[in-house]
Order: sequence, then structure tokens, then C-alpha cells
Amino acid sequence: MIDLKRRLARLLIEKSYLEGDFTLTSGKKSDYYFDCKHTALHPEGAWLIGKLFLDMIRAKGGVKGVGGMTLGADPLVSSVTVVSHLEGYPLPGFIIRKQSKGHGTNQYLEGLKNFEPGQSVCLLEDVITTGGTLLTAVERVRDQGLSIACIMGVLDREQGGRENLEKAGFDLQTIFTRKELLETAKS
Repeated sequence: MIDLKRRLARLLIEKSYLEGDFTLTSGKKSDYYFDCKHTALHPEGAWLIGKLFLDMIRAKGGVKGVGGMTLGADPLVSSVTVVSHLEGYPLPGFIIRKQSKGHGTNQYLEGLKNFEPGQSVCLLEDVITTGGTLLTAVERVRDQGLSIACIMGVLDREQGGRENLEKAGFDLQTIFTRKELLETAKS
């Protein structure tokens, strides 16, 4: 697992990590930006993310599927569902819309037909800053009758997200904190 994390860290630094002057979704200013989609849409990156998340989910136990808020979680959910199938531990996925469709079934969640009410799921996120997007996702998933067993992310920016999620009763597990990512990529 350490080798997989090292490989992922190098890809993340190469493809997803920028330094400069940025405004984040939370409205906070930052001297770095992390766009995980570039790595999650890369063949090796997708496999590494899917494999590492799947190993974390297996260790947790009881999880019946994965989902997350579009657009950042879309490639994460896809990578976990594919890797889980290949490893004989099939986990279906769902995607949470930022806004309901406004037509048809007018739902926030796509992929619900793969789940039974009350099943435990894991929410995935690429980057966690304040946790606000995840807390919105939690509400929408619960409104559809699913139970949230865990929340996992690729990167914890260490800017209050973990603490905000803990206040809401969730333990955040991430592949990396920013500090860990930088240290692992250098090793």
C-alpha cells in the first residue's frame, strides 16, 4: 500500500497540484490549488485512487456502495466501482447532483436503483477544505433513505473540514493530508 500511495502522490503532484493565488469553492484564498480530476481521469491515477479507496472501504466493513457530489467525485466513484468489480468485491455507485434535474424524476441522486433503502454507503470527495460540500451531500443521501457509513477523500487541505465533519458526527478518512502528500511525493 505504501508503494501505491507513493505512486499516487507523484502523479497528484505532477498533474493536480498548482501553486499561485487561488480562490477556493469555500471562498477562502489559497496559495495552492489541487485539482484531483486531472489525476483521477488518468489511467494509472484512476486505478490507484480506486484501489486505495477500496482497501480503505474494505477495512471499514459493511459498506454497500459509494457516491459523491458531481463533478469532483464522478471519476472517484467510477474508479472504485470498476476496481471493486475486478477484485470480486462489487460496490455500486451513485452521483449527487448539485441541483435537481428539474424534469423527469427530479432527483438529486443518480444510480439509486442499485441500492436498497437503509443500505450503508461511503461518500467520496476529492479535496476537503471546510467540508461544506460533503455536509450538503450527507443531507441529500439521507433524504433518499441511505445510511452513511463513512466519508473518504483524496486530500484533506487541513483547513477545518475534518473538524466540521466531526462536529456533524463523521470521521473523515483521507488518502493524504497536504503535508503527507508533499512528504510522500518527495520520498
